[in-house]
Amino acid sequence: MDHFDARETRDPAQREGELLARLPGLVAAACRAPRWRAHLGDLDPKDVTSRAALARLPVLRKGELVGLQKADPPFAGLVPHGLGAFGRLFTSPGPIYEPEGRHDDPWHAGRALFAAGFRRIDIVLNTFSYHLTPGGFIADSGARAVGCVVIPAGPGSSEQQLDVIAQLRPTAYTGTPDFLKILLDAAERAGRDASCLRRAVVSGAAFPASLQAEIKSRGIDAYQMYATADVGCVAYETGARAGMVVSEDILLEIVRPGTGEPVADGEVGEVVVTSFDADHPWIRLALGDLSAVLPGVSDCGRTNVRIKGWMGRADQTAKVKGMFVRPEQVAEIARRHPECRRLRLVVARDDETDTMTLHAEVASADAALADALGESLRAVTKLGGRVELRSPGGLPNDGKVIEDTRPVS
Repeated sequence: MDHFDARETRDPAQREGELLARLPGLVAAACRAPRWRAHLGDLDPKDVTSRAALARLPVLRKGELVGLQKADPPFAGLVPHGLGAFGRLFTSPGPIYEPEGRHDDPWHAGRALFAAGFRRIDIVLNTFSYHLTPGGFIADSGARAVGCVVIPAGPGSSEQQLDVIAQLRPTAYTGTPDFLKILLDAAERAGRDASCLRRAVVSGAAFPASLQAEIKSRGIDAYQMYATADVGCVAYETGARAGMVVSEDILLEIVRPGTGEPVADGEVGEVVVTSFDADHPWIRLALGDLSAVLPGVSDCGRTNVRIKGWMGRADQTAKVKGMFVRPEQVAEIARRHPECRRLRLVVARDDETDTMTLHAEVASADAALADALGESLRAVTKLGGRVELRSPGGLPNDGKVIEDTRPVS
C-alpha cells in the first residue's frame, strides 16, 4: 500500500464537497457548548455549507484560550460533552488544557507516520513527552494506528535511551529533530550503535536544511509533521518532499493576519483550521502560524491541499511610543482603502524615537491617496507616521503586516 487509506487519493472536488456537507453538523454540535454558541452568534447551522459561509464566522484565536479557560474552567465552555466523554486530559504551555477522545488515533497522526514510511514491522522510539502534555500520545496513537510497536521513551536521559536502543533495536524515531541529533551525537561519542534507526517523524521544533542534511547523512530518512496540542496533526511531509499535505478531516484556510479574511492561494497568511471532531469541535481556530497554499497536488498521489509548512508566527503586535499597534489595525486601514493591494507597517527607531512607515502597494502613485492613508493611520492607531507607495509586487509575500526593525536591547 502506498497510502494510509483511499480517502487520501480522492478527487479533490469530492473531498471538498464531503467536507462542506459535514459543516452544518459540526456547527450544530459545537453550538451545544455555551461558549461556541456565544462566539458564533445567532446563526442557523444549516446555512454554513460553503467556504464563503464559513469565512463569515468569527475566528477563535489560540492565544485567547488561556484567558477563556481561566474564566470558565476546564475548557472554556467549548466542549459540548462532559469529561466522561474523554480518555485523557492534558495541559500544554500557556497553560491551555486539552481533552483526548476515546476513539482510535484521536489526533489523526497515523497518516503522517505512514507517509514517512512507518509500517507494521517497525518498532518506534517515541521521545515526545508523555508527562501532562499530549505530544507523546499524539505520536503514540498514530504509530499504533499504523500497527507499529511503541517504546514510550519520552525525552531526556540519552544514556538510558542508548541502552534501550541497544537492547530493543527500534527502527523508527518520533520526537523533536534536536533530540534526535543529541541521541546520535551521544551514540557516536560513546561508540554505541544506533544504526537500527532508519526513519523518523519530527515535530515541535525547527528542522532547517542543514540539520536535515546531517540527519540524512547518518542514514535516517526524516519527515516533518505539523501538529498542535489542540488539533493534533494538521499537515505532514510525504515522499514527494514538496510542501506538506493537509490531514483528512481538516478544513484549512489561510487568512490575512489579524483578520478572518481568506487570502488568495500562494499568499502567505495565518493558518486557520476547522477540525471535524464532534467531541471536541474546532471552528476557525487561528493557530498563530504563518504558511501558504501550494498549487496543484502532490506527486505522491495524495490529493489534499498542500501548504509550504511553518513559515513563522502571525502575531506581529508591536509597542510604539507606549501604545500597542496590532495587525487588526492595519487590516482596518486596508478595509478603508480597498485600492491598496497589500499593506505593511514598518516600525523603526530614529534618533532614539519610535517611527512608523506605512508601505502600500497600489496600481499608481497618488499623492491624495498617500495623504488619505496617513490620515487613516493616525485615526486607527492614534499615532502618526509616514506613507510610502509601492508598485504592485513591491512588498515581499511573507505574511508580515507589521515589521519591527528596531534593534533588540
